[in-house]
Amino acid sequence: MISNPDTLDIVASGLAFPEGPVALADGSVLVVEIGGHALARCHPGGDVVRLAALEGGPNGAAMGPEGWVYICNSGGWVHADVTLEDGRTLRRAVGQLPRAGWIERVRLADGRTERLHDSCNGVPLQSPNDLVFDAHGGYYFSDIGKRSDTALGLGAVFYGHADGRPLRRTVGELVTPNGVGLSPDGQTLYVAETLTRRLLAFDIVSPGAVHLAPWPAPGGGRLLAALPGFNGLDSMAVDARGWINVCSLINGGIWSISPDGAASTHWPMDDPYTTNLCFGGPDRRSVFVTLSGSGRLARIAWPVPGLPLHFN
Repeated sequence: MISNPDTLDIVASGLAFPEGPVALADGSVLVVEIGGHALARCHPGGDVVRLAALEGGPNGAAMGPEGWVYICNSGGWVHADVTLEDGRTLRRAVGQLPRAGWIERVRLADGRTERLHDSCNGVPLQSPNDLVFDAHGGYYFSDIGKRSDTALGLGAVFYGHADGRPLRRTVGELVTPNGVGLSPDGQTLYVAETLTRRLLAFDIVSPGAVHLAPWPAPGGGRLLAALPGFNGLDSMAVDARGWINVCSLINGGIWSISPDGAASTHWPMDDPYTTNLCFGGPDRRSVFVTLSGSGRLARIAWPVPGLPLHFN
């Protein structure tokens, strides 16, 4: 069974709005700190080492080939404190900085940082958010779009490659696309939209290309789930069964959703900004989840193993 949130194993605390956890073989976990502008390594004993200083808002991370960590940089978010009814003070995102985002990578061995992409076909990226590598050395990443007091930019999913070739826009006209993931056979791309609370599925026809269904399919994808209430969807990880495990905001926790969308379960957490998760541990039966509002990285015992990633 999943651990009671009241008895979560807290791996690290005092983090500045962490996201993008990446579990490494030595038991440590990488996170990006949006508020701290850094890539950090959290060790099992609680020590946190900042590996690289990053501008803007590092928002999501994934291990790529040859020891590089690939990072979605949103350009920056505005955070503010909020006091909950139980007296706790948390950090929450209250807006986006207007600066356009980019894709960068950090070499784990020495902290060297390289910026890879800030546009696709001459069009600037808006706010890259989350990414996942496929078996071909390429990666899908979401661009959640930019939001202001009067406008909301439509988002998209792009496909990049570790060899640096130009980006390809895979899916467009999405409403706040956030988490991205792949099915165990690599034939389905999953995308979670935050504001609409929708989980979409796209059939992959070749690396970086998907079948787009006609109207009324949302964004050309199959609708697997449309969650009610305050369940803004964030990032995800797929388990070995093929179930999609996606974090939820406000109603903080993790939704486990079957690949056909017919079944779902919500595992509550004690932070309304439960943002991102990954599988780790020797048998991949541990979930590491970022509780961003309270600045913590937690470990949860999980009933099924996670899907192995291609470069972890």
